[in-house]
Amino acid sequence: MAKKRILILGAGNAQIDAIEHCKKQGYEVVGCSYTTVDCGIPHLDIFEQVDIKNVEGVVALAKKYGVSAIYSVGSDLAMPVVMKASEILGLPHFISPEAAENCHSKGLMREALGGGFEGNAAFAVCSTLEEACGYTDFPAMMKPVDSQGQRGCFKVESTDDIKKYFATSLDYSFEGKVIIEEFIDGPEVSVNTYMQDGEMRFALVSDRYAFDELPGGIIKEHRVPTSFADKETEEKTKDLCKRAAAKIGVSNGPCYFQIKLKGGKEPVIIEVTPRLDGCHMWNLIKHYCGADLLEACFRHLLEGEQVLTEEYEMPREEYSLVFMSREPNTTFAASDFDVSDAEFVCYYYKDGDRVLKINGYMEKCGYVIRKTGRVI
Repeated sequence: MAKKRILILGAGNAQIDAIEHCKKQGYEVVGCSYTTVDCGIPHLDIFEQVDIKNVEGVVALAKKYGVSAIYSVGSDLAMPVVMKASEILGLPHFISPEAAENCHSKGLMREALGGGFEGNAAFAVCSTLEEACGYTDFPAMMKPVDSQGQRGCFKVESTDDIKKYFATSLDYSFEGKVIIEEFIDGPEVSVNTYMQDGEMRFALVSDRYAFDELPGGIIKEHRVPTSFADKETEEKTKDLCKRAAAKIGVSNGPCYFQIKLKGGKEPVIIEVTPRLDGCHMWNLIKHYCGADLLEACFRHLLEGEQVLTEEYEMPREEYSLVFMSREPNTTFAASDFDVSDAEFVCYYYKDGDRVLKINGYMEKCGYVIRKTGRVI
C-alpha cells in the first residue's frame, strides 16, 4: 500500500521539524517553496518550486500528489493559503481562511479584536507616508501589516523617524501597508497555546529576550517558566489569549501569541498567529514539561484525535532556548558557540557556509536548549 502524503508549505528551518516528524510517522512528505535553496529541501521526499502564497499553485500541487493534508509550521505567510487550499480540496484544517487572514494581517487582527477589547493596542494602518505622518502618539512601533520575523519593524519616536523608516517598512509588505501601534513599555512574553473544539487544552507563558541594540525586537532567547510575569499576571495573560482566540475564531490547533506586559502587569497583544511558532518552542516545551505540541498538532490534524488531555507538571527549574546568531553574509563556524551542558543542539549551517540575510541585522544559525541552573 502506498504511503499517505502530506504537503508542507515552505522548506526553511522551522519546516524541518514538521517534515522530519511526518516522515517518522510514516507519511511521504511533499514540499514547496518559491526558491530551490531552502535548507529543508533535502529532507523532503518530493519537492516542487511553487510559491507558498499561490493558492492555485498549491491546490494543483496537492491534487497532483493526492495529499491527505496541507500544513505549515512557523510561517505566517503560509497559514491563509493552508486554510484556503484545504477548504477548496475538502482536506482537514483547523480554522477558517477568514480567521487565518485576520491573524496574518496585523491591521485585520486589531480590527477583529475591536476597540473595546481589553488587551488590544491603539493603532493606525497606513498606505502612504502622508497618512503615516498623521500619527502623533509617540513613541510607537511601525511595521508592515503582513511580514514575519521582525522584518521592517522600527520604533519611531517622532514624525522624522516615520519619514526615515517608512519606505523600508513598506517595502516588506505584500499588501503595501504599514501599521503604527502604540509602544508598550514593559517586558515581552510569548504564549504557546493549543485549542481543540474551542477549549484551550494547553497554555504556557515564556519570557522573550530580544537584542536591545537592534530594531524590531529580534529574538535571541526564550525561557520557561516565566519570571517576567507574577502568578496573577500569568493567569491574566492566559485569559487574554483565550478571549482573543475566541474573538478571532481560532477554535482548533496551535495558536501563538506575542504579548507585552504594560508596566510589568497588564498584558497587551502584539501578535496572534494560528500556528506553532518559528522558534522551535515546541521542543523547549517538550524538554521542560513533556508536552509535545508538534505531535499533538499532526495527530489532531491527520487523525482527528483528542490531544493534550493530561495534566503536565510545570517545573520551577528554568530552561532556555538560545539562538546561535551571527550577522548576515559572515562565515559560519560551529566552534564559535558554547554548547556545553546542552540537552539539545541544532545547527542550521555547516562550517564554512555563508550566513544568509533574512532580517538583515542578526540571523539565526541554530539553537541550544539547556537548563540555566536557576529556580523560579
